[in-house]
Amino acid sequence: MPRLRFAMVCASNMNRSMEAHSVLNKHRLLVRSYGVGQHVKLPGASKDSPNVYEFGTPYQSILDDLSAKDPALYARNGLLDMLRRNVAVKRAPERWQLEREHQFDVAVTFEERVMAALVEDMQTREATSMRPLLVVNIDVKDNHEEAARVAPQALWLCQKLDACECWEDSVDSIVLKFEKQHKRRATYTVCFY
Repeated sequence: MPRLRFAMVCASNMNRSMEAHSVLNKHRLLVRSYGVGQHVKLPGASKDSPNVYEFGTPYQSILDDLSAKDPALYARNGLLDMLRRNVAVKRAPERWQLEREHQFDVAVTFEERVMAALVEDMQTREATSMRPLLVVNIDVKDNHEEAARVAPQALWLCQKLDACECWEDSVDSIVLKFEKQHKRRATYTVCFY
């Protein structure tokens, strides 16, 4: 049975999608991760001054930049540890809207507006293969603790889908079991490549 290809997607491809990417990777699922925002945004010294980077900026460069700016602040708020994890997973944050090389079977998003942006992007693409993409959203706050909580839940969901003969026949029951077991609401839709 062919294995499913998974995409983990959040706003900046920094926290939620990368935590899930890391966990799925460790369990040997076929996974990549993305963000849907215009830029990569990380908290700054104040709410009015975020750190903004282009997608494609290497995680190591962002880590070096924040370490030079205020190592105590960024160590305290967890950004340096998050970036070290990211460096171990892949080179740089990637933007979903620019991805044309890979096609996925399942995309897991971690925020309603992220799901909406991904679906909108899929609807604007020219259909090429009519291959289905299951898009599942699990709403989760964008903080380190919630990302760490939801990543094993995303793994559970992806493993159940990966074990199916045909996810199209099983998605309803899997999502219901997910919601019951993990006490989180999951919504889904299907798009096409």
